[in-house]
Amino acid sequence: MALETTIYQPGKRVRVTQQIPHRDEVWTNTIEGVITRFRQAKTGSWYAHSKDDRLWLDRLELRLDDGEIVILNLDQYSVIEDRSAPESPESPKNTAAMKQSAAPAH
Repeated sequence: MALETTIYQPGKRVRVTQQIPHRDEVWTNTIEGVITRFRQAKTGSWYAHSKDDRLWLDRLELRLDDGEIVILNLDQYSVIEDRSAPESPESPKNTAAMKQSAAPAH
């Protein structure tokens, strides 16, 4: 299954934690917002035998609470948490259907 069909749907609220390892420490940055777009985009860097001979990166575009748009380059140190509101309990329509199916057969 493609990654963009799981958590990277536009409109989902996520928290992204990125780490930058250094020799003696790790820099950590956390940002939270609503996904506006996820894509693989090529860079200006040359990379032999890749599509169009360019380096491609996973990019996640978020809209922050203050309206700012942020584009994140995702890598192996990126952790994405789904922060969307949990699914609401089953709607009354679904509950009625479940009760009907649970009723004993005559």
